[in-house]
Amino acid sequence: MPQTRGHDPRAFAPLPPAALHVLLAIGPDERHGYAIMGEVGRITNGAVRMGPGTLYGTIKRLLDNGLIEECSKQADPQRTDQRRRYYRLTSLGRTAVASEVERLQSMINKTGALKWAPGRQH
Repeated sequence: MPQTRGHDPRAFAPLPPAALHVLLAIGPDERHGYAIMGEVGRITNGAVRMGPGTLYGTIKRLLDNGLIEECSKQADPQRTDQRRRYYRLTSLGRTAVASEVERLQSMINKTGALKWAPGRQH
């Protein structure tokens, strides 16, 4: 039974970086583990390389917390490898990731984070 923390997405804030990366990588799609790892690399321009241990530990925690769910059917059965497990965001997961992105954006806006850009005089 998932631990949904009362269905309040703010209860998950701040999301651990690995969780945030996985949720963003899954996005509106259904993805299997290897595709999630690839998408994390793509959206971070290669700055984050998530290994299988981190990925599947994170997936387990996200499943346990009700932020993602395993899909029983894949969107394209012709391309489905039966051994792969596919995951998608739950409604709570979509709300939690949106809340976390909003929280981070607000923090950046309030602190004027651009003044900390590399090469700038402080």
